[in-house]
Amino acid sequence: MSNYRLLLAGCSALVLLAHTHAALADETPTPTDTVDEVVVKARDKAGLLEKQPSNTVFGIDKPLLETPRSASFVSDVTLQRYGIETIDGLTAVSPGTYTASFYGVPGALNIRGTLAENYFRGFKRIENRGTYSTPIGAADQIQVVRGPPTPIYGSGKVGGMLNFIPKSGKNEGGYLTEPTGEVTLTYGAYNRKNATAQIGLPANFGSVVGGIHAYGEVEDSHSYYKGIYPRRQTGEVSADFDLGKGWSTAFGGMIYHSNGDVQTPGWNRLTQDLINHQTYITGRDTSLKDADGNGRLTPNEIGFYPYASAMYLAYYGYPTTDALHTLDTGVGTTKLSPRTVYISGADFSKTRTNTLYYDLAKELTPGSTLKLQLFYDDQENKRFVSYGYPAWFDSSVWEARLTYNFAYDIGAVTSKSFVGVSYRDFSGRRRESYNSGLIALDRRDIAYGATPTDIIGSPFNPGDGVKWENDNRSKWRQEGVFFTTDIMLGQRLNLMLGGRYDDYDVKSNDTGFLTYTIAGQQKASKGKGTYTASLTYKTPAGIMPYISYAKASALEMSQAGDIAPGLVATDAWLSNSNLAEAGVKFQLLKGTLVGSLAGYRQNRTQLVNGPPISVQGTRAKGVELEVRWLASEHVSFTFSGNTQHTTVKGPDTSFQYIPAYTAGVAGPQAYGGTYVVWNFNSLPGRAGDYDYTLIPKSVVSLYGAYTSSDYDWGKVGGTLGVTHVTKTSGTVQNAVTYPAYAVVNGSLYYEHGPYTATFNVDNLFNKLYFTPDADSYANLGALPSKGREWRLTLARKF
Repeated sequence: MSNYRLLLAGCSALVLLAHTHAALADETPTPTDTVDEVVVKARDKAGLLEKQPSNTVFGIDKPLLETPRSASFVSDVTLQRYGIETIDGLTAVSPGTYTASFYGVPGALNIRGTLAENYFRGFKRIENRGTYSTPIGAADQIQVVRGPPTPIYGSGKVGGMLNFIPKSGKNEGGYLTEPTGEVTLTYGAYNRKNATAQIGLPANFGSVVGGIHAYGEVEDSHSYYKGIYPRRQTGEVSADFDLGKGWSTAFGGMIYHSNGDVQTPGWNRLTQDLINHQTYITGRDTSLKDADGNGRLTPNEIGFYPYASAMYLAYYGYPTTDALHTLDTGVGTTKLSPRTVYISGADFSKTRTNTLYYDLAKELTPGSTLKLQLFYDDQENKRFVSYGYPAWFDSSVWEARLTYNFAYDIGAVTSKSFVGVSYRDFSGRRRESYNSGLIALDRRDIAYGATPTDIIGSPFNPGDGVKWENDNRSKWRQEGVFFTTDIMLGQRLNLMLGGRYDDYDVKSNDTGFLTYTIAGQQKASKGKGTYTASLTYKTPAGIMPYISYAKASALEMSQAGDIAPGLVATDAWLSNSNLAEAGVKFQLLKGTLVGSLAGYRQNRTQLVNGPPISVQGTRAKGVELEVRWLASEHVSFTFSGNTQHTTVKGPDTSFQYIPAYTAGVAGPQAYGGTYVVWNFNSLPGRAGDYDYTLIPKSVVSLYGAYTSSDYDWGKVGGTLGVTHVTKTSGTVQNAVTYPAYAVVNGSLYYEHGPYTATFNVDNLFNKLYFTPDADSYANLGALPSKGREWRLTLARKF
């Protein structure tokens, strides 16, 4: 069945169910609007419907269903009911969010074909592509916006953003009025161990009314993948207070530490037979020796450094090999287990982040407010991947924002608006080594395991003689002014306009051993404007068509949030993007059936690791459908689906590793080393535009949830859903193809008084599928899926 038929089948099923429910509903008297709202809230036991106004998409409080932009809000209740533990799982409830493997670490979402940015309460965090697993357990809500950030949030690309809303001392009715809390213990397959504790307290001091919330999480687990042992700790505190006389404040923060979010390319030595039948080509190259016996290859043992001739061969359209690239022992085939991936005992990744925020607001009149917001975020990561990639990131950013919100009415025209100023300051250092030709991803026989002659030395070991090839110190600042206005023309027509202007100042200096960039400190300054415009019409039937257009700009930041000096020198450090979107949002069946249908066309860029780092243009178009339906008090459904097509704009001049078969060399004669092209457009069929096949053309998810009534013995519930993903492939011509697949997830829970037991099963039918790697190694590695995994969580509320 084609992806389009799947999409239509899901839509048809929901529409048929909706019509059936509507017919039944028509047999009963229509309740008042007030009663209907109560009924909807009582039926929303899975936390699917977002009724509260939010300012995430445009910076002005507005219900999601009246917002002219494609977005999905996922509550903490939905995360629990659907068993979503990482941002990769958001595919189940948010269309267009399939993410290629960034070496097995779910750090950022891929939205509409390109990587999105992470935000915390509306402030952009430091880049996290695959540095650490973004924690979502501490979230009160995860907000996924498909499109540019609102002007109040700063500049950004149009592809999309993920906004993390922390748990707080407030609830829907206002501040906490009594203590609340919960502790959970989780145990699961592959020695999964996790514990959380949270407490919320009212905090009233005379005329000051407020609440405080604290959350802590600890994980110490093994993994489905052998050799990977994630250990993570998260702490979060938030405080919200009404100070009286129109003053209010909020402050808090989150700390995160992980040790074990090790990157892995998954499987190497890719062939179609490996993907289809798990038949892996074995063998090792013994021509290189670990002469000093330190357990790894150092530059003096490999050959000339840089451009180690024993590991590296460039490709210019002709096949070539030598004895140092040839496997000479153990050559054959074997069946590979999906639990066996590229890993060694030398691999590590250690991350710590600190995030702080402070708000102070004063209500000047019933329709106007002045708010000051401060934000700070830092990140340090040390990592080593044994095929030869060490990195050390150390970055911090702070931002101040002053906003004036106001409203005015002129006859039938009403409006809510804001104006403001912001200042953002970044300082970071990115140290990496990958430029010298030491990396040979296919060298290791992962069926045999890591050996001293396929583990490459590291700058973290001073005696190895490996230097930091990139050592970029980067500072930049951004000063901006912004506005947005939300104008209602009568009762039906809504116009939203927004924009901002930023002045940038950038400084970068890479003093690494082998940088492939311009020497010396590079400086640049520039001003840039962005804008967005949207028009919505509210029909009496609860259907709201809209059109939207945005033009945006964004800094081209590397993995540490820094800017490469080469981009500064060539004026490629600030990019443009644009989005045209049209759609319809609907709220039917007395507010129990909600959703959106959107079509879009966008042009934006993505950064490609070097050497040297380069900027790549992309063009994308697609259609997205999201439906959430409370079929009854006990049963609900969600549907999330998209079709998309992303094109890389040629000529693609990026540096890329290529598989041996692309160079016309048989694997056993090539796997001892590596092959690269300095310009990807030199390969056959890649001189111009080409399809970005790392992302599937369509992803469709259909889930159902059930919750029983309350009985003396308690209540039970569960969810069951399936996600279908169409095929993907590498980006070289005639690349290895990863077949389409469908994966089923489910959960059951039992609740009695303050106690809840939840049993989750991911990949219920143990389906084997693959996600291709991202970035420069996209054609050399793919991550096999995790097999069936279960976990049991016991919770106690108080």
